[in-house]
Amino acid sequence: MKRLPGGIFDYIDGGAEDEVTLRANSAAFSGYGFRPRVMRDVSGVDTSVSLLGHRLAWPLLFAPTGFTRIAHSEGELAVARVAGRHGLPYTLSTLSTRSIEEVAAVTAGPKWFQVYVWRDRGMVRDMLRRAKACGYDTIMLTVDTAVLGRRERDVRRGFTLPPKLGPGTLVDGLLHPSWTWDFVRHEPITFANVAGSGPDGSGTAVTLSDFISEQFDPALSWDDLDWFRAEWDGHILLKGVQTVEDAVTAVRRGADGVVLSNHGGRQMDGAPAPVRLVRPVRDALGGGPAVICDGGIRRGGDIVKALALGADACTMGRTYLYGLGAAGETGVERALAMLTDELHRAMQLCGVRNVHEICPDLIEELR
Repeated sequence: MKRLPGGIFDYIDGGAEDEVTLRANSAAFSGYGFRPRVMRDVSGVDTSVSLLGHRLAWPLLFAPTGFTRIAHSEGELAVARVAGRHGLPYTLSTLSTRSIEEVAAVTAGPKWFQVYVWRDRGMVRDMLRRAKACGYDTIMLTVDTAVLGRRERDVRRGFTLPPKLGPGTLVDGLLHPSWTWDFVRHEPITFANVAGSGPDGSGTAVTLSDFISEQFDPALSWDDLDWFRAEWDGHILLKGVQTVEDAVTAVRRGADGVVLSNHGGRQMDGAPAPVRLVRPVRDALGGGPAVICDGGIRRGGDIVKALALGADACTMGRTYLYGLGAAGETGVERALAMLTDELHRAMQLCGVRNVHEICPDLIEELR
């Protein structure tokens, strides 16, 4: 991406270790082909769906991404405004650079909150209460971060959050003046939701980074879901589910659905591509719980394939970050328009007039 310094782009674009899973997330969609139906009168196509009490114009939601202001100074606010204009859920990350309250103030759309199982339950409880007070109705509990994955592009570049000034970053900044000017003329980047929680109370990203790393709890267990259910009376989705067995257990233990995800290929290299899990998970769960496919969506046709396999909706994450990095809020709007235009066209070319007509017979697995 021409506008972003190399380290910033790699932070957004990269994955864990050899990035096998990162590549497989998108490549897995090419393992399915369409079986288009013709002569079906697709002059009017309805792309809307119902999901967790909301009627959405498209089966699409904005995934949580941490440290979003690294791409553009508006960060989460720009993304939330776009989501709100179209009535789509925006999922705010615990590690966002705009706060629960700031984001709630700029969007009238569905507000979801992504949360980690951290050691300090008092801090987590406080964020949940703030989210509830601001109208967030769904939490997305991330369960694939008992420890953090090794993202080797960041390691090779010596990338830190926020970027530290040095010869390499100064040269990179001079080569990308629009990003550098945007970065230096705005307030320092911080983890807004936990500002003041660090050891020195400063809330800066530098002082909080070690503190946050220490909060990830390798003792994470199913009993933690019970704790969240007792603390939160809205919808709960488990994000990071990567097997049928865990999907079944999640619903049995009280989750309203699952987000099939490997953290965008940023945690366990070699983890399964989410789209490959959709059909077996849907078969195991039946028609009630929500099944969301998170990872690798790059085309509107990918959304159709995921829905044909049994997903209720898909996410966009890196897709909107690319747009945000390129052109701020306008870029996010453009990224959404590209995906939704392609979704509409793919439905027409497949001969389906609404999402309910997207069924398993519409696709075939390629050998």
